[in-house]
Amino acid sequence: MAPFDPGDPDFLADPYPTFAALRAQAPVHEHPLLGIPVAVSHAACSEVLRGRDLGRIWVDAEPAADFPAFNLLHRNSLLEREGSPHDRLRRLVAGAFNRGHTARLEPGVRALADRLVAELVDRIRADGSADLMAGVAAVLPVEVIADLLGVPEPERSALRGWSNTIVTMYEPDPGRVRRADAERAAAEFVEALHGLAAHRSRHPGDDLITDLLDADLDGDELVGTAALLLMAGHEATVNVIGNGVLALLRHPGQWQRLVADPGLDATAVEELIRFDPPLQLFERTAVVDTAVAGHPVPAGTKVAALLGAAARDPAVFARPDELDVARQPNPHLGFGAGVHYCLGAPLARVEVAATIDALRTALPEMRLAAEPPRRPDFVMRGLRELRLATG
Repeated sequence: MAPFDPGDPDFLADPYPTFAALRAQAPVHEHPLLGIPVAVSHAACSEVLRGRDLGRIWVDAEPAADFPAFNLLHRNSLLEREGSPHDRLRRLVAGAFNRGHTARLEPGVRALADRLVAELVDRIRADGSADLMAGVAAVLPVEVIADLLGVPEPERSALRGWSNTIVTMYEPDPGRVRRADAERAAAEFVEALHGLAAHRSRHPGDDLITDLLDADLDGDELVGTAALLLMAGHEATVNVIGNGVLALLRHPGQWQRLVADPGLDATAVEELIRFDPPLQLFERTAVVDTAVAGHPVPAGTKVAALLGAAARDPAVFARPDELDVARQPNPHLGFGAGVHYCLGAPLARVEVAATIDALRTALPEMRLAAEPPRRPDFVMRGLRELRLATG
């Protein structure tokens, strides 16, 4: 018997009671459907993320001849490297990323969030309700990533579709059609980013692509880095905004605390990431025979941290099933931990805080207009739609 079925709609609607039951039994469980053991306690998930005997060892999607672009993106990704190759690439990318890009982008992020929410309010007034996901959550982060990378049109408009399509490969069983679509999207992304890099080598700009070129990343490493920023930065932020606003709507007292006190924004962002994480599963592979929370993990075996389960562990979080926008401390694992901690975390925090601030100002009496449908995915947890009304 598997601990849960990652394709079960009832489980996907609310996986947290299942995670609680599993945590009460053991910190790590074998999962026959996923084919790997899964860690469900905060301590065990921390071991998975930080363990020196565990690494990200990329194995090409098979048959490899059918997935050249998808495999190229991941083979050259910072996230899929360990040891000195990882350290070298992370140092170069961190150096480029930290050249003031978050500070440069923040005023534009806040202005964009204000404009998108104002347009959302106009649609609510005209139609009675409007979709936060389509109008704000899906638009804001892709525009920010495009500004960060310096991506022009028409590629800018294509970024969201590429990201949405490529990440379906991370689900346990994406199926033949979705796998083929993911390779097509990856190939288009690779072609576009190689073209942009060639253009920036001749015409430098105030963007991350130019800085990565200055850092001497090779062409495939640059494309792999850009893909990681797109997929991690876009998908995670879209779903933090959607999941987070839904959580606030289901806990109206917490939303009213935020409306009354903008000083809570920083702690609220961390709590929204903890309460319903956008990334539910992160895998690593044992490089030697090892164990996680006493559970044997032989060399070459994958093991997964279930970040949503870690986020509700009562051994770490008081009243873990309650939303508390003032929660401190809040050692969630939503941005990862250890050597693979998310480099884009500061920018993601700015995007979520800007959205909260815009909603507070323009839509303080927001309410659910309809029960929101969820995406049928486990690893990338998010909503298809979140219709808001007011009054």
